[in-house]
Amino acid sequence: MVSYKDLGLANSKELFAKAITGKYAVPAFNFNNMEQLQAIIAACVEKRSPVILQVSSGARKYANQTLLRYMAQGAVEYAKELGYAIPIVLHLDHGDTFELCKSCIEYGFSSVMIDGSHHPYDKNVEETAKVVAYAHKYDVTVEGELGVLAGIEDDVKAEHHTYTEPSQVEDFVKKTGVDSLAISIGTSHGANKFKPEQCTRNADGILVPPPLRFDILEEIEKRIPGFPIVLHGASSVPQDRVAVINKYGGALKDAIGIPEEQLRKAAASAVCKINIDSDGRLAMTAAVREVFATKPAEFDPRKYLGPARDSLKELYMHKVTDVLGSAGKA
Repeated sequence: MVSYKDLGLANSKELFAKAITGKYAVPAFNFNNMEQLQAIIAACVEKRSPVILQVSSGARKYANQTLLRYMAQGAVEYAKELGYAIPIVLHLDHGDTFELCKSCIEYGFSSVMIDGSHHPYDKNVEETAKVVAYAHKYDVTVEGELGVLAGIEDDVKAEHHTYTEPSQVEDFVKKTGVDSLAISIGTSHGANKFKPEQCTRNADGILVPPPLRFDILEEIEKRIPGFPIVLHGASSVPQDRVAVINKYGGALKDAIGIPEEQLRKAAASAVCKINIDSDGRLAMTAAVREVFATKPAEFDPRKYLGPARDSLKELYMHKVTDVLGSAGKA
C-alpha cells in the first residue's frame, strides 16, 4: 500500500471547493508517457495552475502501474524544480470495476473515478458506494457518473448520448457519498464528437456543433447546489492541428469538437473539472507528422518527441488561461 500523501500528491476536494468559488475549472489532462507529463507540468507551473493528471485503464496498462507511481512522484518534484509546487492530483479516469479502483488507490492514486454509467441505476449506485467506502478510508476522493457520453476513448465506447437525468442526482449523491459527479450534457469522447449532419456552418464555412445542454446543467445545480460537477469529452479539436495532420499524410475526416466558449461558460458554473485528452493527442500527432514529413532523414526520437512536447505545452497553457480560467489559481 502506497499513500498518495507520501508521493506529495493532493486529492481533489480542496481544489474543487476553490474552483466553484472562483468560477473556474481545474484541468484534467490525460497522459500516457514522459513527454506528455513534462508538457502538462511545465505548462501548469508556468501558468500557476493546479492540475489533475489523468490515467485511463488503458494508459495504466501501457505505462505500467509501478512506473506511473514514480512518474507521479517525479512530477511533484519536477514542479518544485521548475520553481512552483502546484497542487497535483493523480486520478483514475473511467475506472469500471471496484478491483481496478482499489488497485489504483493502493498504488498511490489520490483520486479515482468509478464509472458505473453502463449499469442500471441501482447497480451504478451500489458499485459507486462500494468504491467510496473503500477510498474514503484513505482520504482518496471519488468521482461517479450519471448519463452516458457517446464516442470512443480507449476502452470506453458508446453509440449514443444518454443525458443525465436531473431528478436522479440528489438520490445518487446521497446514497453513494461521491465527492464529484460527471454528467452528460452533450460532450463526447474522441476527435469525431459529432456527425456533420448534426452541425451547422458559420459564416467562415466551419462546422459548428449543437450547443451543450446548459438547461440540464442549471437544473442539476439547483438540485445539488455547490456540488462539484465534471465534464468528460471536452476537447475542442483545434482545426489548425487537424489541418497539419491531414497536410502531412493524415486522414482525419469530420473531426469536430466542443467550442471553447461553451467550455468557458461551463467552467464559470459548478463545473470544476474539465477533461481534455483528444486535443493533446492531436497536438502531439501534428508535431510528429510535420517532423517526419519535413525531415525524412530524422530518426532520433528526441527530435520529433521534443517538438511534440513543445506543442503540447503551448496547447495546455492556452487551455488553462483562455478556456478553463485556472491560471494563477495554484
